[in-house]
Amino acid sequence: MAILLALGASLTWGLSDFFGPVKARVLGTLRVLFYVQIGGLAAIALIVAVRGKGPADSTVLLAIPAAISGTLGFYAYYRGMAVGAISVVAPIAGVSAIVPVIVGVASGDRPSVWQQLGIACALLGVFLASREPRRGGPRIAAGVGLALLAAIGFGGYFPPMHAAGHADFWWASLLFRITSTSVIMTAIAIRRPSLKVEPVQVPLLAVIGIGDMLGNFFFAAASSSGLVSITSVLASLYPIVTVVLARIVLGERVARSQEAGVALTLAGVALISVG
Repeated sequence: MAILLALGASLTWGLSDFFGPVKARVLGTLRVLFYVQIGGLAAIALIVAVRGKGPADSTVLLAIPAAISGTLGFYAYYRGMAVGAISVVAPIAGVSAIVPVIVGVASGDRPSVWQQLGIACALLGVFLASREPRRGGPRIAAGVGLALLAAIGFGGYFPPMHAAGHADFWWASLLFRITSTSVIMTAIAIRRPSLKVEPVQVPLLAVIGIGDMLGNFFFAAASSSGLVSITSVLASLYPIVTVVLARIVLGERVARSQEAGVALTLAGVALISVG
């Protein structure tokens, strides 16, 4: 069940992490994130309210630092996709799967041969995907720096959210969404962007937010019975969904060497997962 829930998180994240940034390219990152966060918060708040039970213990408070790290990564991810190719940004952000493995090693785990091979593939893939061939020599592709920041932010999300979800995945999901919404609201208060959108866009953005919320919920639920080194890396397979959608829906193409890098990066994340 933990594996199925983690894969469910990967699927719902992959869908929302494609359609959200596509909307942000037109409407602006903070404007989209405002409605996405509100939609996700309303959904999980309603679910927890209907359930009518308080948090199991104080460990759920670890969802707060998880939300801060994850939301900063989320913003960098959206911005990276606004300026760069989705097929490049998404796999690089997915390298966040390495972080739980590093945490596991620090706590006494030993990565398998497959995981070590996966890490090597992912790092080589990032190097290739980030280099855009052009006359006069290759250059760093647009959005790569933001994708790496997103990977760090997402990586910092997994270990504390796993602990919070293990304690009480219902309240961990709610506290995560309250905190992430607060972070976005703070950024909006500082930047003061226009939040006006056409009424028809509001339910669409809310659905994207619910999809992202479900990803967090599924991951927290998976954490209640699965190991962080397993649930985190399985949930990190979401770039596969995002890249496939970018190819099918947008017809997105990148240079051959970058395609090889994308394939290596995705293969690396997959090897880390099965290791």
